[in-house]
Amino acid sequence: MTSLDRRSVLRAAASAAGAGALVAGCAPDRAKDPGAARAARGPGPSGAGRHPPAPAARRPTRVPGQGAQIEHGPRDGRAVALTFHGAGDPRLATALLGEAERAGAKVTVLAVGDWLDEQPAMARRILDGGHELGNHTMHHRAICALPAAEAYAEIVRCAERLRTLTGTIGSWFRPSQTRRATDLVTSLARKAGYPHVLSYDVDSLDANDPGAPAVRRTVLDSVGPGSVVSLHLGHAGTVAALPPILDGLRRRGLRAVTTTELVT
Repeated sequence: MTSLDRRSVLRAAASAAGAGALVAGCAPDRAKDPGAARAARGPGPSGAGRHPPAPAARRPTRVPGQGAQIEHGPRDGRAVALTFHGAGDPRLATALLGEAERAGAKVTVLAVGDWLDEQPAMARRILDGGHELGNHTMHHRAICALPAAEAYAEIVRCAERLRTLTGTIGSWFRPSQTRRATDLVTSLARKAGYPHVLSYDVDSLDANDPGAPAVRRTVLDSVGPGSVVSLHLGHAGTVAALPPILDGLRRRGLRAVTTTELVT
């Protein structure tokens, strides 16, 4: 992205953030449910198979001594993990990753499988930036309300997309439309190859599009050493909020790292 393109994207992000613009996110009442027909469909013409593999992602992270669900890292360190639910406009996602990289920050993206079908190049972009990639289900349905077979398919189909694009099923699994997984979903994730479910202890509430200043305040008022922060790609307010969030972390002596680096 050229400097002119970047300025244009950020100007649009700031304008949309100030207006509380609605972009597709992870809020339960906004999640899409494409139904059985789409659930049965494989990658389309722009799907994973038409693109060369990205650099190999990390395999699923295993943290000895940690429980089945991880909400935060060590409280005695100086690191935090900014984790992003992966969906939405790839221009906003690319702008956000660029802002993180300019600040020397690394993030974790939990990608929705049908977003990867539509935007397969984003897997390469995330990994090439030194970031971490994981699984946020195939269609972003309310996974804890699904029958076991359907919930498992949501996990496994996204894992297959990640494997095709990156060589592994990704570092983490995060359930869709919930902060914490049920015991059933946790066991299904383990069966699919993920030792832990990734939760979080700070919710930025950015999926509600409150505007960049509100996102910044919500994060910085709650974050501390070891925090795992939930944010979203595809929201203009989040792009505009990221630089001041990173500056606020720096002023407190905190740095943004991948979730694997935080907890291992």
